[in-house]
Amino acid sequence: MRKELPLHFLWVLVLIIGFSSSGCTVIFQKGRRADLDKISKLKNQLTDLERAKLELEDRLKNEIDDKEVKVDMMDKGLVITFVAEVLFDSGKDELKPESLAKLEKVSDVLNTTVRDFLVGVEGHTDNVPIKYSGWKSNWELSTARALSVLHFLVDTQGLEAQRLSATGYGEYHPVASNEAKEDRQKNRRVEIVILPKATKKGR
Repeated sequence: MRKELPLHFLWVLVLIIGFSSSGCTVIFQKGRRADLDKISKLKNQLTDLERAKLELEDRLKNEIDDKEVKVDMMDKGLVITFVAEVLFDSGKDELKPESLAKLEKVSDVLNTTVRDFLVGVEGHTDNVPIKYSGWKSNWELSTARALSVLHFLVDTQGLEAQRLSATGYGEYHPVASNEAKEDRQKNRRVEIVILPKATKKGR
C-alpha cells in the first residue's frame, strides 16, 4: 500500500515547480544586465560632461581667473555661470558687444563635445525691486536675459533650436544672502546648463 506524502511536503514541491517554470531566475538576470547597461551609459555620459568641463575651463581660463565665469559639475548638469554684469548692462537685456566672444567659447563646446545634449539657459537676479528700468519685475528681466543668450546661441552660433530652453527665475533661486553688495552680484547671473543625457534631444 502506497503511503501518501505529507501535506507540507506537497506544498514545498508545488512552490519549487512554480518558481522553476516561472523563469524568475532568468528575469532577475535580465534585470541585472539592464542595470549594468544603464551604469555603462551613465559612465559614458559622465565622461562626455567631464571632457566638456575641461575644455570649457581651458577656453575660459582668463574669465575664470577674473571671476567672471564659473564652470561646475552639479546635480542638474554641467553649469557655466556668467556674472550678469559680464553679459549685460544694469537693467538691460541686450548682450554687451564684448560679451559675445566669451559666449562663443561656450558655443564651440556646445556644438562639438556635447552636441547631443540639451541645454537650458537660466536667468537670475538679486532681490532689489525693479524701479527705473521699465521691467514689471525681476522675473521679466531674468527671462529676457535668458532669451537673449538663447537667441545668440541659436541665431548666430548655429545651435539647433530644439536643444535649447530658457527660464527666468528672478530673485527666487539665490546662491548668496543678498545682504552684501558682493552677494547680490553673485545672485545676478546667467547659467548655461548642459543637461544630463537622459534628456537628450529626440528622446
